[in-house]
Amino acid sequence: MSQVTLEAIDLSVKYKQRLLFHIPSLKINPGDAIYLTGQNGIGKTTLLKVLAGIQKPTHGTLNLKHPSLLQRLAGFSGQSGVIYMHQAPYLFDGTVAENVAYGLKRKHFCQKSCRQITMQALRKIGLESLSREHVSLLSGGEKQKVAMARAWALNPSILLMDESCANLDPDAIDAQKIMVEDLLERGASLVITSHHPNKLTACCNQEWLIENQRLIHKPKLNIIDKDNHAFAS
Repeated sequence: MSQVTLEAIDLSVKYKQRLLFHIPSLKINPGDAIYLTGQNGIGKTTLLKVLAGIQKPTHGTLNLKHPSLLQRLAGFSGQSGVIYMHQAPYLFDGTVAENVAYGLKRKHFCQKSCRQITMQALRKIGLESLSREHVSLLSGGEKQKVAMARAWALNPSILLMDESCANLDPDAIDAQKIMVEDLLERGASLVITSHHPNKLTACCNQEWLIENQRLIHKPKLNIIDKDNHAFAS
């Protein structure tokens, strides 16, 4: 994993003539875990897509900073190492294992390494028994777990999770939490949106709020999930 810092300067996005948000500056450091909140339609998904390099901002710049010259010389550039997970993930026509291994093959991992990492990811997320199942036969929650396994397998520097636990039961959220905590321990950073606080958002050490077209950094307080379980910050 390449540990990186993502910085944005003078970032703004307009939808038609309406300003969604203007953010003078933001920074995501290695190990940061951020719970991004705000009302529906306020721009949370748009901000994640901009940070992932999927959508261009109306104005502003994004910079990925690597801590060492060696990593820069090794070819880390652009939005490499930043993964965006949508609440309705796109899966390829194939089996569960093929979907998890897809990114590894594109990064030219050997066949043996692809299989080892893929099966390790599926074991962690609880889908090992479905490795040969075609993804069209999966439930919505199972598809989200495949997306989580695929992201974890790529060992991202920054993981952006957009309502990724919306269709998951508590056990599946626990499995996601294990994977997220593993990435954070290795120096990755996380930004997650969720309609309700839960065990996954409880991993966060910061809270950002989009309100009145601004990004507000809030102190991280104890939060209560929808089942009235208390989580300490």
